Amino acid sequence: MSIFATKSMEQIKAEAAQSGEHSLKRVLGPVNLVTLGIGAIIGTGIFVLTGQAAAAHAGPAIVISMIVAGLASALAGLCYSEFASTVPIAGSAYTYGYATLGEFVAWVIGWDLILEYALGAATVAVGWSGYLTSILHDLGLQFPAAFSAAPGTLVPVAGGDSVTAVFNLPAVAISLAVTSLLVTGIRESATVNSVIVVVKVAVVIAVIVVGAAFVNSANWHPFIPPNTGRFGEYGWSGIFRGAAVIFFAYIGFDAVSTAAQEAKNPQRDMPIGILGSLVVCTILYILVSGVMVGLVPYTKLGVAAPMAVAIDAARERAAGTGWAGLLNVMPILVKLGALAGLSSVMVVMMLGQPRIFFSMANDGLLPSWAKKVHPRFRTPHVTTIVTGIAVSIAAGFTPIKILGELVSIGTLMAFVIVSIGVIFLRYQRPELHRPFKTPLVPLVPILSAVVSLTLMFSLPHETWERLIIWMIIGIVLYFSYGYWHSEVRKAEAAMGAMGRTER
Repeated sequence: MSIFATKSMEQIKAEAAQSGEHSLKRVLGPVNLVTLGIGAIIGTGIFVLTGQAAAAHAGPAIVISMIVAGLASALAGLCYSEFASTVPIAGSAYTYGYATLGEFVAWVIGWDLILEYALGAATVAVGWSGYLTSILHDLGLQFPAAFSAAPGTLVPVAGGDSVTAVFNLPAVAISLAVTSLLVTGIRESATVNSVIVVVKVAVVIAVIVVGAAFVNSANWHPFIPPNTGRFGEYGWSGIFRGAAVIFFAYIGFDAVSTAAQEAKNPQRDMPIGILGSLVVCTILYILVSGVMVGLVPYTKLGVAAPMAVAIDAARERAAGTGWAGLLNVMPILVKLGALAGLSSVMVVMMLGQPRIFFSMANDGLLPSWAKKVHPRFRTPHVTTIVTGIAVSIAAGFTPIKILGELVSIGTLMAFVIVSIGVIFLRYQRPELHRPFKTPLVPLVPILSAVVSLTLMFSLPHETWERLIIWMIIGIVLYFSYGYWHSEVRKAEAAMGAMGRTER
């Protein structure tokens, strides 16, 4: 019984077509899916990491970093779109791997996706906490510093002193609040997400339009700062390191694929959701990053709220003009938009993770409690609650830098495997009906895998060490539980026994 046994496409489609009290509810249309994608993409990356990547790695060439990261995402998005339309089931990359590369690879992807979705939500929760405490400060309210960051973090307070944090209370609170929303239902979660998406896209567009009027073109020179002699500190290596860091800003379009079993017409609408959200966000990202490095010198953007810093610079230049009134309220609007934006990212990330667990449990690789569906809300409520607890613990006790890098490397690894899977499936099952086809196979999937690997190798070696440790833990769990309870291999064993009996 091979650990590389694959699940037949017919079996996967039959599972996706099932209905009843143990199935997920199909209520999402193309607009819901596009807004889910935008909701997941526009978040910590654009509101926090873009400025930090410009300051430390790319300078004004952060615009090129955005294009490189967008290209990597577009290549992977084309591969995801083919799979999502051909295999419309909740497991996303996990299911795609099971159909093409076998059970063990599927487990590795499923375990790896925890880094993307659960830790991704935790990363965003920490960013949410930072913006909340900043808004409270603007309103003259001081949140207790000891409960505003990960343990051991030195938090500056009034008077120039610092307080050592105990844990991040706001990050824990928002994680539990999102968990409650997701248990309630997919339609309600999608509606809340759509409203928030409108708010945060409006804020980003406002920054682009208003900020563009006050850009100082001198801040764009030199466009590519000379390398300092160390890899990743400006120059072209800095552009690629910057792309690897801000790649986090694009993470989320693939989360659309986890909602495939809740889409009304997944064959048609999944590619629209994945590629549509990616196109919208890429255009916004390129424009807003160009405006930000045009408003202030890139060295001043390495802060927790770089977009607010850029708007402050525009406000100073707008003094005495017709823009002054609007720009006086823009900083608080940007922070409120960031708060709303980060909330919707958490909704989508924490929506995706339980559905990965749901699919893995259906295949026997996780215990049966992980595939329970709420009798009234028709959501995977048990895994949603488990995910919420895990996210709140990670958000409350882990620094954002470590979380962000782990999320990036985990997502890039999933992209590599999905890209390779498209090539395998084209040659293994050329007769399958594919409502959406990745163009120029195998060129596009190969490019997707190569670009994703390049970005992976641009990340610090400490991140690789953490990834390896995480994967070792996952492999141990697979051979101690999943290997012995796999439904596919149980069926394989039964068929083998039947064959021996007949002989």
